[in-house]
Amino acid sequence: MNQRDYYEVLGVSKSADDDEIKLAYRKLALQYHPDHNPGDAEAERKFKEAAEAYDVLRDSDKRARYDRFGHAGVQGGGSGFGTTEDIFVHFSDIFGDLFGFSHSSRGPRAVSGDDLRYNLNITFAQAAKGDEIALRLPKRVTCPDCKGSGAAPGTKPETCRQCDGAGQVRRSQGFFQIAMPCPVCRGTGQMVAKPCPRCKGNGIVADTRELIVRVPAGVDTGTRLRVRGEGEPGHHSGPPGDLYVVLSVEPDKRYQREGQNLLCTETVTFVQAALGHEIDAPGIDGPLPLEIPKGTQSGSLLRLAGEGLPYPGQSRRGDMLVEIRVLTPTNLSEQQIELLREFERASEQRPLEKVKRAAKKIKKVIGLE
Repeated sequence: MNQRDYYEVLGVSKSADDDEIKLAYRKLALQYHPDHNPGDAEAERKFKEAAEAYDVLRDSDKRARYDRFGHAGVQGGGSGFGTTEDIFVHFSDIFGDLFGFSHSSRGPRAVSGDDLRYNLNITFAQAAKGDEIALRLPKRVTCPDCKGSGAAPGTKPETCRQCDGAGQVRRSQGFFQIAMPCPVCRGTGQMVAKPCPRCKGNGIVADTRELIVRVPAGVDTGTRLRVRGEGEPGHHSGPPGDLYVVLSVEPDKRYQREGQNLLCTETVTFVQAALGHEIDAPGIDGPLPLEIPKGTQSGSLLRLAGEGLPYPGQSRRGDMLVEIRVLTPTNLSEQQIELLREFERASEQRPLEKVKRAAKKIKKVIGLE
């Protein structure tokens, strides 16, 4: 009998992508599954036909040969399913999703350990410059006596008689078989006749672990540092989980942080703002000279490029922005009041020399000369 076109079997076009092909096959596998059609030879034939088509079209090399040469291009590679059990084994990823079981090898399945979280408070200086911080953490580890097997030293786990080591038992539910964890061995496929005294058969014991966490310069609140392999231990030789250290950075009274930029405020007298002056801004590594230009107004922002926080893992840095606030003097003496009035009169008359002389007098009285 002539073989049907594989695209026709699955009901997809020749331009169908992998997801479309997989979805079409899942639909047919569910429709013609033997458990859904007991004793129906035609349904079993269509079930195998769909599996054969999927086996070819899901493989890019087989699909390319089939598109070029037809069935002759995949002779021997697309019809190797003698029984429905062969199909289950070959496509365990599909049937594990559809029917709740897998045909993997027997025995306990390696399970990765859980990840752990640790909240760490650090100072602004530690965040700005980076640091290495020693942590002492409670942690569960693989039992050193039984090496995680849960069996007493000198003994070993036995194969579970209920599930014959599979870790699963099947239950019929309507037309389907559903795999469930074995209630006797709890899905491990093994039984411990003589539990390890130290871990009580769990294979895991409580311990304390010391480790060094490297905090890169420039981190901010909410940064997560991943320490591989420092989470919970795995089960049945599975890999351990990871430790995530979540940082909380204490604020610094000197700065307001905006990403990697720092904003601070410096106060100058109105004479310093008018005539220009040099002050020290509070840098991360020490005082930074900052030139106040002549005529600076209150609220002006002066930028110190590259004096902010570093970007983690990079050589570049943010900026420091200095907001200038001009201080208005109070409790003036009679001499200071008269000098200011003289300055005001000179400003109104606008002869340049008079303004300069008045400003110089004010600066001398205030103590800047």
